[in-house]
Amino acid sequence: MPAIDRGLRRLRLWLWAVVALVASALAAATLGLWPRGVDGGDDPAADYASTFGGPFSLVDPQGRRVTDATLKGKPFALFFGFTHCPDVCPTTLQSMARLRRKLGADGDRFNIVFVSVDPERDTPAEIGTYLSMFDTPIIGLTGTPAELARIVEAYHVYYQRVPIEGGDYVVDHTATVFLMDAQGRFFSTLAYEEGETARLAKLRRLVQR
Repeated sequence: MPAIDRGLRRLRLWLWAVVALVASALAAATLGLWPRGVDGGDDPAADYASTFGGPFSLVDPQGRRVTDATLKGKPFALFFGFTHCPDVCPTTLQSMARLRRKLGADGDRFNIVFVSVDPERDTPAEIGTYLSMFDTPIIGLTGTPAELARIVEAYHVYYQRVPIEGGDYVVDHTATVFLMDAQGRFFSTLAYEEGETARLAKLRRLVQR
C-alpha cells in the first residue's frame, strides 16, 4: 500500500476514533445513560439519543431473519465491522467476550451483535465461522446492500470500501459499540480507545437496569 494511502487511512481511522471518544465522553457525563425525554422536551441530549436505532431486518448465519423487534426484551451491544478486518474488529470482539466473562452471571443478560458492512465477501456462513473464534455467543448479521443501508442510517454509522494493492480492499468503518437497552433504546457507547474498566462499568449499568 503506498505511503500516502496508508496515511490517509490512518487519518480516517483517527478522525472516527475522535468522534467515538466525544460520543463516549458525552455518555459518561450522564453516567452512561441519556435522558429519555425524547418527545419534544427541552433536553437536547435526549433528542440526540433518540436518533439512534430504528427498524431493520437482516439475516443470521443460520439464514434466519433477525429484526429490531427480535432483539427487544434483552439489552444488546451492537458493533459494525467485517470479517477481513485486521485489527479493530477482532480486538473489539475479543474485548467484548472478555467483558462478558468478567460480568459473571450478568454476562448472560445482554447480547453481543455483529453486523458486517462487507456484504460482497461476508456471507452468513462466513460470519458464523468468523464469530466462532471468539468463544462467546455473538449474533452475526448481514443483508443486501439496501438492508445494510437501512441499519447503517439508523445508527449513523460510517463505512467506506478502500482499495489496496493487489486488487483487494479493506473497509473503513465506525469503531464504536452501541449499547441499547431491552426496549431497543439508545443507552450509551463504548469507544474503541476506552479502557476496559470504564467499559465494564457501563455494561453493568446496562444489564442492571
